[in-house]
Amino acid sequence: MQRYFTNEKYEKKSTYSLSGEAYHHMTHVLRMKEGDQIYLVFSDQVTIQAKITSINEKQVFVKEVAKESQEKELPLSITIACGYPKGDKIDWMVQKATELGAAAFIGFPAKTSIVKWDQKKLSKKQQRLEKITQEAAEQSQRSFLPNVTLLANEKDLSSFFSQYDYILVAYEESAKQDETATLPRLLQNVPVNSRILAIFGPEGGFSPEEIATFEQNQALFCGLGSRILRAETAPLYLLSAISYHCELLYS
Repeated sequence: MQRYFTNEKYEKKSTYSLSGEAYHHMTHVLRMKEGDQIYLVFSDQVTIQAKITSINEKQVFVKEVAKESQEKELPLSITIACGYPKGDKIDWMVQKATELGAAAFIGFPAKTSIVKWDQKKLSKKQQRLEKITQEAAEQSQRSFLPNVTLLANEKDLSSFFSQYDYILVAYEESAKQDETATLPRLLQNVPVNSRILAIFGPEGGFSPEEIATFEQNQALFCGLGSRILRAETAPLYLLSAISYHCELLYS
């Protein structure tokens, strides 16, 4: 059943309306008609199963049939912060990380990032990534639409640190030293609903200055297994490990 997101908070109503892109997709792509059903996801993560009651030239009207009860989100809120990689790697990573349950994304120009985006390119890329997250969240039946923030200045990243309970840095030197205990230890002790900022470097990794900044902010450094992962692969490894530990291991 197709899923659509709305910016509105849930409020019990006799009917709800969808317009714009959702209307176009429902009427012109899927050719939906009265009686067809969808999932409608509100900004406060309430999801309802709804049936189409009528369609006009600009809006589709639906009524609530039932609320979705199955939990779709990770028990930890994981924000993926990544130094800008080359090409379209960030597009692929954001799509897959959304499917795996990431709560938000922050892109930043790391010191070794080859990509240099001006404000115009950043704005265009943000629009593209927001579109990717929406489609991936719909496809994977999420009840939350991840936020995307793209920074023009690397120093702006540190302004986000205070918003998180833990700062985790994927550091290849930790992997080389076989330091693999940090992540399991964190997952064994972290409270449910904790906010974690997981930081990943671009292809060139982190500079000594960046590592020093992370250390000053009490970041935890971890290796992700004994192999060195690509910039776009490492976030997916982390999210998969968290999903296994939090959702499968004790189920």
